[in-house]
Amino acid sequence: MQLTVGQKVAYPNQGVCLVEEFSEHTFGSVSLNGYTLRVLSDNSTIFIPANNAEHLGIRKLISSSQCRKLIAMLSDDFDPIPCDWKTRSRELNDRLRTGDIFQIAEVLKMLTFLSHEKKLSFREQALLEKSKFLIISEISNAVPPKQSLKESEIIGLIEAACTKHHYRQPSVMGVEH
Repeated sequence: MQLTVGQKVAYPNQGVCLVEEFSEHTFGSVSLNGYTLRVLSDNSTIFIPANNAEHLGIRKLISSSQCRKLIAMLSDDFDPIPCDWKTRSRELNDRLRTGDIFQIAEVLKMLTFLSHEKKLSFREQALLEKSKFLIISEISNAVPPKQSLKESEIIGLIEAACTKHHYRQPSVMGVEH
C-alpha cells in the first residue's frame, strides 16, 4: 500500500492518523523506510515500516458513499450476541482486530445492547469505548464537517438498532427485560 504525505488513514485500534513523512530510520544495524503517522486523537506519532503498512491493517479512510452505508447500517439489527462470555469476548475482539469499520460498528451495537442488560465487565466496557471512538473518528474524518453526524446522533442510531434487536434476541443473559 502506497501512502502519501498529508493523507489520512485508519489504523486499527488507534483511529485516524495523518501521514506526516516518509523517511528512513535505523534500528541498530537495520535501516527501514517507512511512514511517520500522527495519531489525531492524542497527537502521538508512530513509525510504520513501508512494507508492513498493509499487514498492520492500515487502510484508506472510507469514502463518502461507504460512510453513508455505514451510517445507514448503524441503525440496522445485528447478529445474535453469544451468551457465553468466552465466545463473546473472542468474537468481539476478532471483529475489532480486523480494522473493518463495518465489523467495528457491529461490536459497538452488540456491546451497547449488552450494556442495557448488565453492567459490562472492564474489558467489555473498554471494547465499547474503543469501538465508539473508532466509529466516531472515522465518520467525522471521512466526510466534510457539514455532512458529519454528531456523537449524539450516532448514539441515537445505535439505540435504534438495539430496539430492533430486542425483538430478535430479547435477552442475552437469560433474563427477560
